[in-house]
Amino acid sequence: MTTPALRTVNVGGAHPYCISIDEGLLDEGTALSTRIHGRHVLLFSDSNVAPLYAKRVETALHKVRPELRVTRFTMPAGEQSKTLAHFGAAIDTLAQAGATRDACVLALGGGVVGDLAGFAAACWMRGIDCIQLPTTLLAMVDSSVGGKTAVDLPQGKNLVGAFHPPRAVFADIGTLESLPERELRAGLAEVIKYGAIVDAPFLDWLEAHAAQLLAREHEPLVEAIARSCQHKATIVERDPLEHGERALLNFGHTFGHAIEAEQGYSGGGGDALNHGEAVAVGMVLAARLSAHLGMAPAADVTRMRTLLTAFGLPTALPAGLDPHLLLDRMRLDKKASARGLRFVLWEVPGTARIVSDVPEDAVLETLQEG
Repeated sequence: MTTPALRTVNVGGAHPYCISIDEGLLDEGTALSTRIHGRHVLLFSDSNVAPLYAKRVETALHKVRPELRVTRFTMPAGEQSKTLAHFGAAIDTLAQAGATRDACVLALGGGVVGDLAGFAAACWMRGIDCIQLPTTLLAMVDSSVGGKTAVDLPQGKNLVGAFHPPRAVFADIGTLESLPERELRAGLAEVIKYGAIVDAPFLDWLEAHAAQLLAREHEPLVEAIARSCQHKATIVERDPLEHGERALLNFGHTFGHAIEAEQGYSGGGGDALNHGEAVAVGMVLAARLSAHLGMAPAADVTRMRTLLTAFGLPTALPAGLDPHLLLDRMRLDKKASARGLRFVLWEVPGTARIVSDVPEDAVLETLQEG
């Protein structure tokens, strides 16, 4: 099996940066260290990822810059850790390390690590550099790109946070070899999202390459990641603070976040759905709501469900969730406004738009159908 060549995606705008996609990037101390200006580094990870990769990153950095003062912060793995308490612990660690304005946070892990590490970087001394080192497919194609950082509250997901673009993103696809199968599939849900909102031919490509992606073949993975990142980069450049178009990236997320919140952010523990799985269900519900509102044909709901099923993803609400409670969660969602609920819906696969003032009875009917 041949190793793919390095692929890069450039994100423009006021704070430009480069996304690098290849195998072995965690060992590239020169590339990593050139993005670090000062001598203090906070290597931020979790209890699953740190034992696998933290030492590799430290070794790579010290080979090139032995003077770097690398401090580790490791939090318990899982969505339940994305809290203000762990944010505070990370800030305390930066303080104890004597981190200066030119310090850098390295976010080594999945989306939870990236969100929390980025938020800590955004807040320490009003903003220091953060380099994203995503180790899950979901983080590579979504949360590591675009600068959204946040923590959860009991009332809702990502309610406290800041926009803080990374200085660079290094997506080492070698880390996907250790990714549990369920997490790989969850990441593919976010990949499918890009086809759903802006790139119908990408959906065709995904249908044709489902088996190779699930088998973790390098070239299809790099292509899927690069294509997803390019779509996100294009949207983020035009709307960095989500005043308009960037909200398209939330396709399926209003439903998905409500599911996660109602299940207590268990991160997929027990019978609960993880983030990617919740988004998969959310995309089916968004497609169904589009059909209910007369925006799209019902046949497109079937196509979305069939594609997600091919990737082993759920397409129906978990048993036991009360549609009325889910609707309550959506009222607090960041995508709601004073005028009512707002959803990203589609007209046809590959063409989505933001719809405000969606009638609650239509949303409730969609939820009650499961």
